Amino acid sequence: MGQYRMQRLNDQLRDEISKLILHGDVKDPRVNTFLSVNRVEVTTDLAYAKVYVSSFLPDNQLKKGVDGLNNASGFIQGQIAKKMRIRQFPKLQFIVDVGMKEGFNMVQMLNELEREEKQNAQTTESTSDEE
Repeated sequence: MGQYRMQRLNDQLRDEISKLILHGDVKDPRVNTFLSVNRVEVTTDLAYAKVYVSSFLPDNQLKKGVDGLNNASGFIQGQIAKKMRIRQFPKLQFIVDVGMKEGFNMVQMLNELEREEKQNAQTTESTSDEE
């Protein structure tokens, strides 16, 4: 499969899995609608697909949600295979992706450093004005 075709397949799988989660079609109680699918990577032979899932939920709930998705992977594969026309449907493997949460935490730390820097600059200005 060509590079662009594989990318389209990855995007289409991501969208379809996200819709199933969002609409509550996955009946496993561990699967929360706050889970989001960041990306999908399908192998070139279409045998497997790694589905990276993240959320702003606590880490233990995210792990439980991913376990629930792995448990329901057969159902998810069946639902999506009915909609898509591909030669071989890949076996889905759901993986916890902490990149989004780490990026958010990094932005918060940078904002905090910027605030501290502004406060230090104001403090320095006020002490130099007093002298």
